[in-house]
Amino acid sequence: MNAQCAMCRAALTSEGNTVKAEAINDGIVYLMVIPYILVAGIGFAVYRMKKNKAS
Repeated sequence: MNAQCAMCRAALTSEGNTVKAEAINDGIVYLMVIPYILVAGIGFAVYRMKKNKAS
C-alpha cells in the first residue's frame, strides 16, 4: 500500500484492505492532476493570446 500521506498510510495499513487503499490513492492522484491541467490550460490560452497579438 503506497498511501500518499502518513495519515492515510496509517489508516489503511491497520485495516489491511488493499482495494480501499487503491481507491484512496486514485482519489489523491485525481485531486493532484486537476490543478496542473487548469494551469496548463491557462498558460496555453495566454500563449495563444500573445502569439495572436504579435502577428
